[in-house]
Amino acid sequence: MEYNDKMKNRVKRVEGQVKAILRMMEEGKDCRDLVVQMSAARNALDRTIGLVVSTNLEHCVREQIEKGENTEALIQEAVNLLVKSR
Repeated sequence: MEYNDKMKNRVKRVEGQVKAILRMMEEGKDCRDLVVQMSAARNALDRTIGLVVSTNLEHCVREQIEKGENTEALIQEAVNLLVKSR
């Protein structure tokens, strides 16, 4: 699978959030502020997982349909990946 710039930029944004979290810890910031930032980073990563899985699923389903093959297993695998990521 080819990962596009949109996907890479999302991961870079999460990387920046994680670095900010570490900086907040080193500065002894309030627990509530830290948890808010950690939650934001987790949500951003979860949305990125969804984007990667859905983009890959779309590509794979198109290939399967072109070959005249069943897509049920691919869809189930994608759902399993999403469930496992939570």
